[in-house]
Amino acid sequence: MANIEALTQQFIQQYGGEAGDIAVFHAPGRVNLIGEHTDYNGGYVFPAALTFGTTLLIRKRLDNQLGLATTNFPSSKQFSLESIVYDEADDWMNYPKGIVYELQQSGVTFKNGYDLLYHGEIPNGAGLSSSASIEVVTAYALQTLEGLPTDKVKIALLSQKSENEFNGVQCGIMDQFAVANGKKDHAILLMCDTLEYELIPFQSGSYKLVIGNTNKRRGLVDSAYNERRSQCEQAVEDLKAAFPELKLLGQINLEQFNSAKHFIKDETVQKRAQHVVEEIDRVLKSIKALRANDLEQFGQLMNGSHDSLRDLYEVTGHELDSMVAAARQVQGVLGSRMTGAGFGGCTVSLVHEDSIEAFQEEVGRKYTEATGLIADFYVCSIGNGVERLV
Repeated sequence: MANIEALTQQFIQQYGGEAGDIAVFHAPGRVNLIGEHTDYNGGYVFPAALTFGTTLLIRKRLDNQLGLATTNFPSSKQFSLESIVYDEADDWMNYPKGIVYELQQSGVTFKNGYDLLYHGEIPNGAGLSSSASIEVVTAYALQTLEGLPTDKVKIALLSQKSENEFNGVQCGIMDQFAVANGKKDHAILLMCDTLEYELIPFQSGSYKLVIGNTNKRRGLVDSAYNERRSQCEQAVEDLKAAFPELKLLGQINLEQFNSAKHFIKDETVQKRAQHVVEEIDRVLKSIKALRANDLEQFGQLMNGSHDSLRDLYEVTGHELDSMVAAARQVQGVLGSRMTGAGFGGCTVSLVHEDSIEAFQEEVGRKYTEATGLIADFYVCSIGNGVERLV
């Protein structure tokens, strides 16, 4: 967790004034344990909030200006609350601006401006939801200080809308939902179509989650993300020959899919749909495995998830595949897979605590040999969703 005293001093350096009226909020990053590219198909995902994320220091102003600054980059700016618009040049600031804009669109009239200082511990572009973390902490803080209700499901939806419409990234709901609604030592079984969710205890005992950052930057907007979405939509259209009411792939089970997949004539489209339906099935099996305290089975399902994302959905790439292959060779690793949208970003592995040092050394060395890149590793605990600290 961030050093709040040091951040308070930075806030005062940036904006002046006293420490007494600064409020502090935190939203985590998230890792998806299993269930990838199922969210926008209306299926199940199984994310967990991490203990590290974005800390926000915020204070009311006397005028109608919005001051935005971060400890991560030298950039800082002021904006009038009366003219919040997207501007590519504003980079990360478009995430908090998008939240302000969506709150205004929903009928919130700000009585005054705010100064905000962000401290991000999530590697930018790693696929651990730095953008969702910024959005959710901003929405929660502003609604708290404006005396508005802080319904965390609604905050997740507002944050997703801001990313979709203000920032133009067609993400599903999973990231914002996990960041808002996470709970220590629990993962979230979330049905993305209906937003029904259940907190599932994640008791990993002597096994730890280790996130490996490939340090291969990936941009969701530029990647094949939108192409995969349209292929899934095509699969739904084809499957309507068997299921006329079908709207999303997540609405059919594996048995139904296998009985009707011949209606999908395009081989690539059929592969994409097969991944989605099988992945949703893996999520449900993984919940059963956790409830039976069968971590080995959970690890096997993680492996199956990665292999499907590599072979059927084709979103992994050389860097992620190299890291996962190296991870699986380390004794004490139950499972390893890419997490996030793919094409770079991170892997998540379930590693025995006695093997963590060897894991970091061996996977790091083999990964660099295979790619020329240097990996970063984070041994993770599962933490709470968005909350007020001070």
